[in-house]
Amino acid sequence: MDKKFAPHIEELTKALGNISRSTIEDELELLLKYRVPIDEAKRSILKKFQNDSPVLKKVNDLAIGDKGIALEVRILNINEKNVNLRGNSVTIFSGALADESGLCSFTSWKALSLNPGDAVRVRNASVRAWHNRAEVSIGDRSEVELLEETYLPDISELSVTPVKKLGEVGYSDMFISSVAAVIELYHRDVNVKGKDLTIIEGVMADETSRLPFVSWSLLDGVDIGTIVRFEDASVSMYRGVPSIHLNESTSVHIVGPEEHLSFTFASVNLPPKPLPLGDVLQNEGMFDVSVEGNIVSVRPGSGVIARCPECNRVIMKNTCRSHGVVEGIRDMRIKLILDDGTGSLLVMLNRELSEIVYGKTLQESESLMGKEMSANVVYDDMKSILTGHYLGVRGNTSKVEYGVTFVAKSVWVPSEDLDMRVSVLLERLEGVE
Repeated sequence: MDKKFAPHIEELTKALGNISRSTIEDELELLLKYRVPIDEAKRSILKKFQNDSPVLKKVNDLAIGDKGIALEVRILNINEKNVNLRGNSVTIFSGALADESGLCSFTSWKALSLNPGDAVRVRNASVRAWHNRAEVSIGDRSEVELLEETYLPDISELSVTPVKKLGEVGYSDMFISSVAAVIELYHRDVNVKGKDLTIIEGVMADETSRLPFVSWSLLDGVDIGTIVRFEDASVSMYRGVPSIHLNESTSVHIVGPEEHLSFTFASVNLPPKPLPLGDVLQNEGMFDVSVEGNIVSVRPGSGVIARCPECNRVIMKNTCRSHGVVEGIRDMRIKLILDDGTGSLLVMLNRELSEIVYGKTLQESESLMGKEMSANVVYDDMKSILTGHYLGVRGNTSKVEYGVTFVAKSVWVPSEDLDMRVSVLLERLEGVE
């Protein structure tokens, strides 16, 4: 299906959480085939699949944008407060709720007579983004029903900080305990509310994944190569990528060599193995992953660009949408679509990586523009040189309104031989007629 319909499919998938993406694609493709306008086609699909029975979801499965869902959860804490909403004082109720799969915050815009420990069934709730994570929103059309006390695990059980592998950390985790190796570590001076602090930042890894971390307190004896066990660390989210935060209340212990673990520093301090793009597309965001595929398209916006000296945004005709007319700074980037047969995603390359992949520096590209007297000559040249090439990239992913974006930190030309790739392809095609 034409990629220009991807945002519409993404929107429908979020609205119809219980309907598979492939089903929605098939329905939309059929309607467009009969020349149904896109807006009318979307309304038709929503009407066909939406029903009055809300989808029952576990906390761990919540996704930002979910609507009309049902939850069976226990209230961990609840607070009443007044907020100013468009000039009016409004009373809301907020707190945390949990089931056996995880916990998350909630806000109710309707009055609730609930206490910590109450087991409830919430119908027709929605999920919004709050501080970069999913939060349950209970509105006027939502229904809240008390359940039997024994229907869910006890509040003491649900309040225990879960012990997780790094690869299991997601939106539903506000606090976790884990064991991981420190594979990157450096100190950074910051100023917080007028107070100068030195914080520790770095990357932790286990056999399932690697995640960034920040420590707001000293970590005596901890350095690159140290394996640590930490308890009650908070988790923050940014564009779907979790990060671990250690503070004075977090218990951190160094794991000695006598303790048998399922990984070692050496085993996790390796470059990540390339993942199928189809797996990457299933995640809200991933930290430090690598993928390989063919460049099937170089997108408009690639080439020599100008950025605002104040905010670094790309500007057009020396005009920044935030700072007005400015003297732009020349830069170069490539926006390309990478495809490996399991999926395709947008990859962003900065100037350094663009120069490596394109084979021309920014200065050489500017010379080419002057010689050809054309602003698009570099973009056209990139398309002719790069389209079809096989490329490996390593970096972070995030899912935004228009799909998954991969911001690359390094690139390479995969060296594995063609026979191996053909063999893998034949295995995937086995049984396909």
